[in-house]
Amino acid sequence: MPNQIVVAGALIDGATLLVAQRERPAELAGLWELPGGKVAAGESDAEALARELDEELGAVVTVGARLGADVALGGGMTLRAYLVEHVSGTIRARDHRALRWVTADQLGDVAWVPADRGWVPDLAAALGSR
Repeated sequence: MPNQIVVAGALIDGATLLVAQRERPAELAGLWELPGGKVAAGESDAEALARELDEELGAVVTVGARLGADVALGGGMTLRAYLVEHVSGTIRARDHRALRWVTADQLGDVAWVPADRGWVPDLAAALGSR
């Protein structure tokens, strides 16, 4: 079975990062993540992430550099994150319970989905470099 890539976007605005609260599945509901989704056949990671963030947030973004290392998920899936820049659109929760902006100092207090928790040091570094 081919590996399914799942992409996540670290949208940083000034000194804050956008995090999204999961609505589903039940075991992840209420936890926070970097928004994103699955790469479809024929899409690049950047194309998929731009599409997913438009669908989930109403945001047009430019996809930048990779963030951190790939994370192996169950079921033959690999999660990878990218820095993204908001270009246009009003950001709102379309597919999540809530959205919030957090600072580097607040990253450790976020109830992350397990797959995203490992990126906290990379996110802190990205926020600190702004």
